[in-house]
Amino acid sequence: MELLWPSEADERLRSEVHAVVHAVVAAGGAIGYHSPPGRERVDAWLDDVLKQVRAGDAALVVALVDGSVAALALWRRGSAAVHRRQAEVQQVMAHPARRGLGLGQHVMAALVSHARTAGLELLTLFTRGNNHGAIELYESLGFRECGRIPNAIAVGAERWDEVWMHLPLGFPDDVALRGSSPEGHGYSPRRAQP
Repeated sequence: MELLWPSEADERLRSEVHAVVHAVVAAGGAIGYHSPPGRERVDAWLDDVLKQVRAGDAALVVALVDGSVAALALWRRGSAAVHRRQAEVQQVMAHPARRGLGLGQHVMAALVSHARTAGLELLTLFTRGNNHGAIELYESLGFRECGRIPNAIAVGAERWDEVWMHLPLGFPDDVALRGSSPEGHGYSPRRAQP
């Protein structure tokens, strides 16, 4: 297995990424599509991701097995000024024919390490509540559940919980961690209860 961090996509990478996305969705994978997307849609998605990679606002890791794309994952930095130190993990997937090789663990561990190197302080992600294998993988890397929206993910006539998870990556020594303390910018007092 080899890990790549592409910032550009040639025809081969495009074709192989599409093959993985298509196969994962066709097998019922929970990566945001209702049905297997066509090549144009995946190419547009990949172009958007790689544009953000080149701007330093994303990272895409691709795992090669026997020279072909077998798994991938990415993080995207928050766009609002107050969220620039955090990123959301997205599109974690391994080709169904390559499952059982630990590819999810490899791409996620590499992604977490890359995020730390990039100076991010926090990673977030969400997954379907029924995706127990993914939740266990994320927990093995230190992610913890921080919220759950019941039946928020809709696929046809079925609904699943949306599970939010987070992983603190560390904060600079000069950062004051205020949490929910009643002070600072944006503070407002609690309203009196009747």
